[in-house]
Amino acid sequence: MRKAFIAIAAFLVSATLMISLAWPPFYWAFIFIGPVILLGIYDLYQPKHSIVRNYPVVGRLRYFAEDLRPKVYQYFVESDTNGKPFSRLNRSLIYQRAKKENDTIPFGTQLDVYENGYEWLSHSISAISHHELNEDPRITVGGPECKQPYSSSIFNISAMSFGSLSQNAILALNGGAFMGNFAHNTGEGGISDYHAAPKGDLIWQIGTGYFGCRNHDGTFNFDAFSERAKGSQVKMIEIKLSQGAKPGHGGILPAGKVTPEIARIRLVKQGFDIISPPAHSAFSTPVELVTFVQKLRELSDGKPVGIKLCIGRKSEFFAICKAMVETGTYVDFITVDGGEGGTGASPQEFSNAVGMPLREGVAFVYDVLTGFDLKKHIKIIASGKVSSGFDLVKNIALGADICNSARGMMFALGCIQALECNSNTCPTGVATQDQSLMKGLVVDDKKVRVFNYHRLTVASAVELLGAAGLRQTEQLTRAYINRRIAPNVTQSYMETFPYIPEGSLLSTPYPLRFELGMALSKASSFAPTDYRATSMDYAHANAPGNAPQPFAG
Repeated sequence: MRKAFIAIAAFLVSATLMISLAWPPFYWAFIFIGPVILLGIYDLYQPKHSIVRNYPVVGRLRYFAEDLRPKVYQYFVESDTNGKPFSRLNRSLIYQRAKKENDTIPFGTQLDVYENGYEWLSHSISAISHHELNEDPRITVGGPECKQPYSSSIFNISAMSFGSLSQNAILALNGGAFMGNFAHNTGEGGISDYHAAPKGDLIWQIGTGYFGCRNHDGTFNFDAFSERAKGSQVKMIEIKLSQGAKPGHGGILPAGKVTPEIARIRLVKQGFDIISPPAHSAFSTPVELVTFVQKLRELSDGKPVGIKLCIGRKSEFFAICKAMVETGTYVDFITVDGGEGGTGASPQEFSNAVGMPLREGVAFVYDVLTGFDLKKHIKIIASGKVSSGFDLVKNIALGADICNSARGMMFALGCIQALECNSNTCPTGVATQDQSLMKGLVVDDKKVRVFNYHRLTVASAVELLGAAGLRQTEQLTRAYINRRIAPNVTQSYMETFPYIPEGSLLSTPYPLRFELGMALSKASSFAPTDYRATSMDYAHANAPGNAPQPFAG
């Protein structure tokens, strides 16, 4: 192809010169031919791209095809059910609800109900009309030490920072939250002017970078925290220990998105990648964590303070629970992020292969809290690919009290799943800091769509609740959700994730499947005692009087 290009280029130049001698105006053809030939000559000698070097000019079509491939696949190849990470059925449902269009489907389900993984709700002959039920169920978040408990919707906006999302996206999300009386999690990027302007309820997330409440060296600034946390718009504070998209890895904001404004809000340098540390510097043990929680609760005048994590080493969560039991200091809520979560830039290995999925995570957290008799003080928030009323019902049945959605809310804003969140080229203006692109997102229109999507999704969950013959979300149990696990075998969530007795981790013998976690964990350290637990470790964990003792103060 290299020789062919040289021959073709020589022919075109020769032919153009010969024709131009007979008809001088033809010299203008060099305006079109010249740049192509010069590009080809450059391609012949550039050292970085083998395809382009061997196929000058033509080889560049490869990059155009690669860029076009996701769009062509999404619109012309994928079926309604096989799109990833969200199928067209999922996306269409969100679009329809956001626009208040007809969201019913004709001719029956397109799902294969005999495929492994198919799930359904057990309905009741004594179903209740949704008109008789509370259309806006609320959950009160706040434990015994909380002076300003928050009445939360069962469905809220999950953590997405300004910087990861555009200013127009943040304005629309918070505007929708204000209209619908639900909460908007700031993400770890701090509280921006665009979170504050619409006046929607905020959950202020504090990550390892302590953006908005940090010193110049990146350590935590208690005075800066107190000043912002006492604001009336901040309803809860969430300490992010890890997240589903990249558990065990700090947050990432590419340098291209770090504008002067974002640098000012986050107290960082402009033009550099913002990579949050993978771990907190304000605490290093479970006991120090709950002490930190108590300090933030005091500095915020008694607002709910919780933690967010994707479950990794189970022993660490046992250790946190032991620390709460031993100190008598409780978090007010725990946000469980599934390993399938994620909206922005994530290393592929972390996104694909690190962290417990949401279903297992919620069940595990609920069971351990129940075993330590802590669930009565602590609310569970489920976050990770939650987008429909059935998603809400499934997670609440597993043990969650509240659900958060990130990508569902992005679809309500107009996201088309272009998979360009990490490149600053989002075509819908949602996940970009490019001013020309974000102008395409009209705040006054999109905030109404966010409001509609939230309201109709909650309404769908309430209808499902009525179909099961229940009046309150607290009545949902694992027995109501069924899952096919083999061609001729189905199980309810209760069979897959059996409950454990309340308080059963406060005295020996422990339930069998929790013995290892109890053996490996201690309130004084996040590190497991030894992953190769011996029979002596088990004996020590089950020794009479060795269980964590409840706080007696």
